[in-house]
Amino acid sequence: MQQVALKEAETRLAELIGMVAGGEEVVITKDDGSGFKIIPFPYKRPYPKFGSAAGLIEMSDDFDEPLEDFREYMP
Repeated sequence: MQQVALKEAETRLAELIGMVAGGEEVVITKDDGSGFKIIPFPYKRPYPKFGSAAGLIEMSDDFDEPLEDFREYMP
């Protein structure tokens, strides 16, 4: 666990965040003795909401019809 004074943390914030991202614990201490731990925020993958594309997609009337390019391969 790395302990860093608040004044020092102000100048090394990017480095400290990199350490936390690498799995190390970092505690920032103030002059009054209180301390604060930097922790990584868990990444939550976006999950599509059901029906969110309603009305945005249209299919042509001949969607199921055979393509002209493949007529010679059809029985």
